[in-house]
Amino acid sequence: MRATSSRVKKIDGALIVLSRAVIVLMRLVALLPLAWVRALGWALGSLLYGLIPSRKKTALTNLRLCFPTMPERERRQLVQRVFVCFAQSWLDRGWLWHASPDVIRQRLRFTGDVHQLDGSTPTLILAPHFVGLDAGATALSLMVPRQFTTIFTRQSNQVMDAWIAQGRRRFGNARLFDRSQGVKAIIASLRVGEPLYLLPDMDFGAEDCVFVPFYGVPAATIPSLARFARLGRAKVVPVVTRMTRDGYEVCIEPAWEGFPGDDVVADTARMNAWLQQRIDTMPEQYFWVHKRFKTRPPGEPSLY
Repeated sequence: MRATSSRVKKIDGALIVLSRAVIVLMRLVALLPLAWVRALGWALGSLLYGLIPSRKKTALTNLRLCFPTMPERERRQLVQRVFVCFAQSWLDRGWLWHASPDVIRQRLRFTGDVHQLDGSTPTLILAPHFVGLDAGATALSLMVPRQFTTIFTRQSNQVMDAWIAQGRRRFGNARLFDRSQGVKAIIASLRVGEPLYLLPDMDFGAEDCVFVPFYGVPAATIPSLARFARLGRAKVVPVVTRMTRDGYEVCIEPAWEGFPGDDVVADTARMNAWLQQRIDTMPEQYFWVHKRFKTRPPGEPSLY
């Protein structure tokens, strides 16, 4: 028993040292020109493509389901670009969370209906899982004079969890709600005018989900967008962040009309249909490495 405990402590200690080393490296990355950061991301993504076959398999399965007519060679090329974009966006967190505010402002650009975030109207920000999700959140908290909130899931690695939380709260007007804490505080903050940066497009399991089409495949989807909009009396403003050569473009779309409706399933299907249109413009920047179809309707076999 003592030997096992000693090994666990050594593993935990090594993980802490490694995590701290990663954070130091990210601080150094923040000092580099953006072109160098992106070149490092290309190399890291290409390496991970070869080293993580399980994630590569997941991404390929997702693409076969969502783009059945795409030639297999194109799918594999797309998955490699997915890994590269993911790695580049991860390294970009170095400058997002550690570079000077002036550097960040130069690399983040708002487009679209930017006035949607003016005032104090209860607002739900629909922010899908594109690689630029943290860049979009940083842009909002740095350049829009409102207190934003978001929901997060704690990491098992406490050192990295603290670093991520600190980065997302860097500019002082972002509040993080733990997913396990329930919704009362979230609804209360919405109603007093604190916009919620919501990412509702992942498979969070069978509990409290509805099955709606995603590229024609039934996908377990949490209907939180419609429910939060109704309970918080909030408008829904989609925000899509695109990685560019110069940084990120944060596109703010007009608020949705007639949302939520009377049918939460139809509302959730509308969200997925909208998301498909945005993915089609930059499929390499979506989180295909996530098992989007992990949860199946009763009686259906696993797709992975």
